[in-house]
Amino acid sequence: MTRPKPWEISDELWAVIEPLLPRHERRYRYPGRKRIDDRRTLQGVLFVLYTGIQWEFLPQELGFGSGPTCWRRLAEWQAAGVWDELQRVLLGRLRAADRLDFSRATVDASHVQAKRGRSRPKVGPSLVDRARPGSKHHVMTDAHGIPLRVSLTGGHRNDITQLLPLVDGVPPVRGKRGRPRRKPCALYADRGYDHDIYRRRLRERNITPKIARRGQPHGSGLGRVRWVAESAIAHLHGPRRLRIRWEARDDMHDAFLQLAHCMVLARKLPAF
Repeated sequence: MTRPKPWEISDELWAVIEPLLPRHERRYRYPGRKRIDDRRTLQGVLFVLYTGIQWEFLPQELGFGSGPTCWRRLAEWQAAGVWDELQRVLLGRLRAADRLDFSRATVDASHVQAKRGRSRPKVGPSLVDRARPGSKHHVMTDAHGIPLRVSLTGGHRNDITQLLPLVDGVPPVRGKRGRPRRKPCALYADRGYDHDIYRRRLRERNITPKIARRGQPHGSGLGRVRWVAESAIAHLHGPRRLRIRWEARDDMHDAFLQLAHCMVLARKLPAF
């Protein structure tokens, strides 16, 4: 049995994605060129995401459509909020399958170099890489390392600035009877998030902060808990397109990041 390619979409996953895509009714008069199938186009976007190939070199013989077509379709879906809705649906299915653990969450961030778009808002000089221009990928995971939320900022932004946006950005996760879950019971982070004001704001949200303090040995085994966030970032950076930022536009790089998040969630479900 041959292993499916990472850009191939199973019938089960496509049944979840298709209802979320914008509908386009073809005009009766002057219909124009027939629209390329969304499923094949999405597989072309995933091919670019996983291989890191340039849009113009997308192989036509694979039937994905042209590179510009896939680029426009990705921009359209990003603007329509397709990936946010897909993440909400997949998280709900994970919770229904008892794959999510909200007893604790972990946050972390990773810097990636930016080769284009140096004047964009979400590109800035790195604080750890000799001021090279880049962006940061921020992630918040559950206790098992499943990403609950990811975000994009400039490389010059402090990690702490995304702590509350990550917490507040988790969608309401359904899948079980009762109220949907949105908040973990506790949140673990390294010394880069050591600010008492944010500890207070977490407590106001009924979240217990477990954040290491600068200059003090925590001695609480935080590293044995926080490694799941580093593992989640490694999975997000598995696709080559996310290891170095080549997109000049912030929304297009964020579209790749959110799409990779969706694919990580889908791989956690045995049905997909």
